[in-house]
Amino acid sequence: MVNNLHKPMSKVKKAIVAVAGSGTRLLPATKSMPKEMLPIVDKPVIQLVVEELVAAGIQDIIMVTKWDKKPLEDHFDRSWALENELKKAGKEEKLEEIIKISEAANFIYVRQKGPYGNGTPVLSAASLVDDEPFVFVWGDDLVKSKTPFTKSLIDFYENNSYPMIGVQKVLKKVVNRYGIVKLREGTREIEDIIEKPLAEEAPSQLAVFGRMILDQNIVNILRETKLGKGNELWLNDAIKSYVKQGGIFLAREVEDGEWMTTGDALNYLKTTLAYAFERKDVSKELKKYIKKII
Repeated sequence: MVNNLHKPMSKVKKAIVAVAGSGTRLLPATKSMPKEMLPIVDKPVIQLVVEELVAAGIQDIIMVTKWDKKPLEDHFDRSWALENELKKAGKEEKLEEIIKISEAANFIYVRQKGPYGNGTPVLSAASLVDDEPFVFVWGDDLVKSKTPFTKSLIDFYENNSYPMIGVQKVLKKVVNRYGIVKLREGTREIEDIIEKPLAEEAPSQLAVFGRMILDQNIVNILRETKLGKGNELWLNDAIKSYVKQGGIFLAREVEDGEWMTTGDALNYLKTTLAYAFERKDVSKELKKYIKKII
């Protein structure tokens, strides 16, 4: 059962990041390289995710991985040989940047265990977020915004203490690719989440994505949730159960930016260009080149 009694709020200081996916839509690039390590200009996707979390005050970042994610773990570790090479070459700026990556947060790695599904990473790391609210993130989702979106979620949570998920309006013709929320009239409260509805049957154009704040209520329900579509454990099914049991779960829109996916070739390229166009060192010449080739 959902515990609707609001206890004194704990500060949100931990994040669980799901990075155990295989990235099959980006093969062969992801055959030996985690999809989260693919570069957006010169930073891996996962580094941009971590920077967003750190900017929101997250101190402990728990990454739920699997056997082939060692390059990701190595990226956030110290690289003594590289650091020594940069130091000898007098590349102090690059040296400082490399060290900063490993010192950004306290990184914890947990191997994913259990059935396929986006709810499994939460259960794999549940013992490390004992009875406290936490951020849950999909490691290949980016939110390009003026205010770090995770910070917006946390600030909003500290004013109401309800769990919540990020949503963004999508074109009606593509609602069948996403989980679409139905909101209670006049509120931001989720009444239902319909997975990949037909355009004419969609209750809204608000698609859920990989930024959310969860709590122990959701963890407890997820433990009891039966496998759903594709014989997978779906977080959306747990959220729907939570709402049916009387829990309040909020939808939070991106207000000053855009959710961007990197899990397929086209969206990966769009995201890379969006970030590149904001880089003073490359944007001018890149735009010239694009005009030239089109």
